[in-house]
Amino acid sequence: MLGIFLILIFCVLLVFVFPIKRKKQAEEESDKKDPKFESQMKKLWSIAQSSMRERKPVRAEKALLTILKFDEKNAAAYNRLGILYAKSQRYDEAIECFEIAQSLDNNPSSLHNVGLIYLETGAYEKAIMAFRQALELEGDIPARYIALAKAEEKIGNRKNAIEALEAAYDLDHAVSTLRQILSIYEAAEDTENVTATTARIEAQIAENAKKKVRRRVAHPVARAARTATKVTAKTARRIVPTKK
Repeated sequence: MLGIFLILIFCVLLVFVFPIKRKKQAEEESDKKDPKFESQMKKLWSIAQSSMRERKPVRAEKALLTILKFDEKNAAAYNRLGILYAKSQRYDEAIECFEIAQSLDNNPSSLHNVGLIYLETGAYEKAIMAFRQALELEGDIPARYIALAKAEEKIGNRKNAIEALEAAYDLDHAVSTLRQILSIYEAAEDTENVTATTARIEAQIAENAKKKVRRRVAHPVARAARTATKVTAKTARRIVPTKK
């Protein structure tokens, strides 16, 4: 009897509830394609972005919440709202927004942002996990490795921190990244690696200086070439073809 009763309930849902739900979803999709709806969304996005730039968090929050009221699966809006809450130190709400954004769109930026909040609030293990997940999705951004290094260093994993910083340096060849590696070796009183890293910093500074000089030399040459091309083109336009 119980089995028959459950089958009857499922049939009722299949006949009445599911079609209504599908109809509602179809109507929502139709509304999103409406030019008026798209115009309103663009206006709200503009308000949210300008408000964040002008440091008007309340106005930005209202605009983003309004977007989510009409488009509850807008991952970008959740991500922006999370950034807004993080700046206001409303960390629990920020994490919730980033997690929702991640569930809607497998975006490494959302994971990285969650990691930054965990790092800020001292949840270093969670931060490491978030940063590593972000790197699995997008591993060519130095900032992600640098953030991971900070979290690893916080829990005393100097080796992992250095490995992350070396990965960042392979991507950006930044002197600042080498200096972070140096600070870890200095804290560990590792004299040998302090000397070696100092030499690397000096070599990178010298290389950067050479590149700067080469750019300065190349710039006038390129400008002269462009000027010559413009003059040639201008002269060619002035030449009147000879009639046969």
